[in-house]
Amino acid sequence: MKAYHVVGEAPMYTNTFLLISDSGSAAVIDPAAAAEDYNALLQKENAVLTDIFCTHGHYDHVGSAAALQKQWKARLWCEKADLGGGQFFPLQSADRGYEEGGVIRVGEMEFTVWHTPGHTPGSVCLLCGGYLFTGDTLFAGSIGRTDLPGGSTRQMNDSLRKLAALPIPGEAQVLPGHGDLSTFGEELKHNWYIKSACKQQD
Repeated sequence: MKAYHVVGEAPMYTNTFLLISDSGSAAVIDPAAAAEDYNALLQKENAVLTDIFCTHGHYDHVGSAAALQKQWKARLWCEKADLGGGQFFPLQSADRGYEEGGVIRVGEMEFTVWHTPGHTPGSVCLLCGGYLFTGDTLFAGSIGRTDLPGGSTRQMNDSLRKLAALPIPGEAQVLPGHGDLSTFGEELKHNWYIKSACKQQD
């Protein structure tokens, strides 16, 4: 498996990622960069894009989703709660939604999905190998905003407690939608928001 970090377009500079299996099947997570940026890497690796994963439906995470889906006939994954075609949620439709705890196979790669609402109603996190894609749920040392349409502080705290309780390896790399990368172990130890959410349950 190969993993590429592709930075999205200004002004948001969203972190997006392209994973390519050993057999050449590929998946993009949060396609916010220009379609040609992914296409150049796919051509370089002689790979085929089969899946497009949106951790949530905000405009700065789905910019090239429709174009890539049309070009590659790829499966487009996004929760129904984050669809709608408005300013914040521009995607009109998606091929599929996510099953809680479900495993999605892309070539030899396996993506495990957990619903983590809070930033948006349809936010998810995905684990593939040693990579944890957290979208705008969990950042290095922080979390996503809950004051935008569809956001919920209560749901965010529930989601943070859920993540903390899951059997995610501490060495798993946290690949968030914005900002620096981290590890899950570091976030469990030092992220004030996770620690605070877990204390609220005690």
